Amino acid sequence: MTLGERQRLFGGLLGKLLVHIYESGYEVSVDWAYRPPDVAAYYAQIGVGIRNSLHIKKLAVDLNLFLDGKWLRDTAAHKGFGEWWEKQHQLCRWGGRWNDGNHYEVRDD
Repeated sequence: MTLGERQRLFGGLLGKLLVHIYESGYEVSVDWAYRPPDVAAYYAQIGVGIRNSLHIKKLAVDLNLFLDGKWLRDTAAHKGFGEWWEKQHQLCRWGGRWNDGNHYEVRDD
């Protein structure tokens, strides 16, 4: 599968995730979607990210989850949505598996 095909897969699945979240009574704001390589390198340098982030390839997004206007910052709040995400396609991976609960991605391997 080409990078472009993966990006389009990710876009379609992300749309379904957002609908699922809203239909479940939650809301989101988009935190990080695309991350420039220099920003990813800086984040890796300060220990809050990785240099080869899938955000660079437009295959990942970080979503801030809200319920009744309250920002749910912890990984546990995303668990149900993360597990749902992983079931959508064999390439879907949820960041909660490494304590980055608001991160949703399509693998590039």
